[in-house]
Order: sequence, then C-alpha cells, then structure tokens
Amino acid sequence: MLTLEMIQPTIAQQVSDALREDIGSGDITAELIPAGDQALARIITREDMVVCGVAWVNEVFRQVDEALQVEWQVNDGDQVAAGSTLFEVKGSARALLTAERTALNFLQTLSGTATLSHSYAKRVEGTDVTLLDTRKTLPGLRLAQKYAVACGGCANHRIGLYDAFLIKENHIHACGGVTQAIQTARLNHPGKPVEVEVETFAQLTEALSAQADIIMLDNFSVDDMKKAVQLTSGRAKLEASGNITDDTLLQFAQTGVDYISIGALTKHCRAIDLSMRFIA
Repeated sequence: MLTLEMIQPTIAQQVSDALREDIGSGDITAELIPAGDQALARIITREDMVVCGVAWVNEVFRQVDEALQVEWQVNDGDQVAAGSTLFEVKGSARALLTAERTALNFLQTLSGTATLSHSYAKRVEGTDVTLLDTRKTLPGLRLAQKYAVACGGCANHRIGLYDAFLIKENHIHACGGVTQAIQTARLNHPGKPVEVEVETFAQLTEALSAQADIIMLDNFSVDDMKKAVQLTSGRAKLEASGNITDDTLLQFAQTGVDYISIGALTKHCRAIDLSMRFIA
C-alpha cells in the first residue's frame, strides 16, 4: 500500500510541471493587482468528500511564493461534509490567485478519487474482500491517484509493469500457454509476485498446478466464482475482474474471492466541487 512518505519525492516535480503549463511566461491577469496587496482566502467544499491532496496543495503554494501561509482544518483521509472549510491561506494576493487553479486541480482530482474509493469500500463492508485499483490512471498521476485510493479505504494493485507480473491473454498466447508463461516469469525475476488471468476452469486448474501466486478470474459469473473458490481451496489468492457492476459488486464480494479489481476507482473519478474566496 502506498504511503505519503513513499511518494513524497515525486510531488515537487508533479507540481512544478503543473505550474509550468499553467503559468507559462507569467500570470498576466494577476499582474492587474498591486504587487504589495495582501489577502486571506478560504477554500470550501461544495459537496461531501474524502480529503486527499494536502501535500500537493502545500507544495503548489510553496513553489509560487514561500511566504504564503496555509492553515489546514482537515487531513488526508478525513470525511468532510458539504460547506466545510478545508483550509485558509494568506499572503500576496497575486500569488494566491496564481496558485489557486493548480492547487485546487490537485485537491479536487485526488479527493475525487479518494471519495469514489470510499463509496466502493462502503459497499463491501462486512465481507473479507479487498478492493484493488488498476493501472488505469491519469498520465503523470499514477502514484498520486493510488495514494488517493488508499486514503479512500481501498488498496493498491501493482504500481506498474515492473513490480509484479500480470500475465494476461495475449501474454499467454505469445508464451505458448499458462504453464510456460508462469515458469518463464519465475526464471526471469525470482521473487516477483506472479499473477495470471484465466478465462476457463481448465486454465484455472493449469494455473494452480503451475503455482501462480494470484489468479485473476476474468468475466466469471457469480456461481462460477464460487466454484473457483472451492476448487482453489486456498492454494492461490483469487481476484475477480470484469463483468462486475454496481449492482453485482456485493454478490461477487460474497463469493469468497480475495480481491476485486476495479478500474473505475481511478478512471471514472469525478472532481470534487471546491471554491476559493477572498475573505480579507
């Protein structure tokens, strides 16, 4: 599971890139305001949310003007009601306005991911299943969104193509079969987790014989998922994927599988509606 400490070194570069594309050669509208003017701004949420993105917001204001002072009233992972104040920031009026959009972009996007993840986690409360994200993330925000998923109460699948195997249909075809793919994976990178996707009970049996660590059951029905759990009998972790809707999520969670992967956690998130207003 990703923690803030693990991804802290990446935040400054993400913020720098975002500010560069927004500010470009300079904020010509903020220059309308006298350079010495000071202001105090309050940021509120217009909807219920789970907070994520505090470190990114702080870094935006720091990079724009180190003299800006940010005072938070919430933390990452907090559940917050509509109308609540998230933080206040004071300092140069020009700097506040220059930083505003980039800061809120990070906060609204990551909080949107955390909020959606929280809603999914609530739906499977009382079961033993763990909901996982996928690699279907916004380009450049992989680690940030996966951190947001964790803030919302779900868990992280592999981070990228380097930290674990996920052998899917095309890999199996190119390798000559399930067993060959798993054996080659073990040979190439001993110690890396090996997960294989199966579409039939025959492939499931083969994956178990080849000692896959995790087996992804692709587009299995609820009844077939239950049979797969009985057949596997703890010899490998099982992950459900595909053909899972809001209406069927709980049914799949109750089959006994260990994991359900949900691409929607990061690719279907909706930005939270936030507002910044000068109050002094």
